[in-house]
Amino acid sequence: MSLSRRDLILLICLTLAWGLNWPIMKLGVQDLAPLYYRVLCIAGGLVFLYLYARAAGIDMRVPTGAWPKIIKLAIPNVVIWHVLLVIALQLLPAGRSAILGYTMPVWAVLFGLWFFNERTQPRHWIGVGAAFIGTVLLLSSEFTKLTGAPLGTLLILFAAAAWGYGTNLMRRTLTELPTLALTFWMLVVTLVAMVPLTIVFERHLWRMPTALEWGSIVYNMVLAIAFCHAVWAMLARNLPPAASGLSVMMIPVLGVFSSMALLGERPYWQDYVALALILAALSTVLLAPRPASADPARTARR
Repeated sequence: MSLSRRDLILLICLTLAWGLNWPIMKLGVQDLAPLYYRVLCIAGGLVFLYLYARAAGIDMRVPTGAWPKIIKLAIPNVVIWHVLLVIALQLLPAGRSAILGYTMPVWAVLFGLWFFNERTQPRHWIGVGAAFIGTVLLLSSEFTKLTGAPLGTLLILFAAAAWGYGTNLMRRTLTELPTLALTFWMLVVTLVAMVPLTIVFERHLWRMPTALEWGSIVYNMVLAIAFCHAVWAMLARNLPPAASGLSVMMIPVLGVFSSMALLGERPYWQDYVALALILAALSTVLLAPRPASADPARTARR
């Protein structure tokens, strides 16, 4: 249940890539149709994932009868998240969108208790509590703005709840399928779902992206879609839902502060207090106690 050094390095890279992606996505969807933008990102990400899988010799074939399970995993983990996220991001500040989206660990713990009989360790409850208080603090300076944009708030909270539920499913479904293959096919399902939506609702808004928008799209193709989804799927499969959720709690903090730097969003005192609380939440996962080593003297007496 603990993170290896390799997993920790991947987690740091995941945090940086997804945290910085919030303002980068905001730049991409300011003037570009959001579903169209996301379709381009996912389509390109799938190409990079497939090329890597071929180079690494990973078997990408779908086992017989596995498609219903792949769809069951894809809907809460990626379809709902990608569709609602880009719509909400047009309605809310990028930093605060990241905070709302990463209420996921709280939902993951609650759904684990309600539907999956998941046993949550006491230190994870402490982490969830600290993360929840930090989230409330970060949102406190935006309550008046959020009440003016209730649709965006509700959309992203529903997406976070769906992701929390899907995180519980990830550890229990299709465990025999390679993680990269599962990630690839879940994103294929997402693309198939999003293409008709952008055709029906956004066809009249399609245009060639600008250079800045292409930069946002390419960043998402390579890092936010291909790399981060593969790493996240690995964490979600190897760690309990509470631990995997809390392990990425630095992402909204980085999202808030990178949005301040790139988009000029103003910091408040709550941001800094919340940063300390979320770091505390993160420590409940990354600083897990190691099993006590056997006493050599006792071993010799046996």
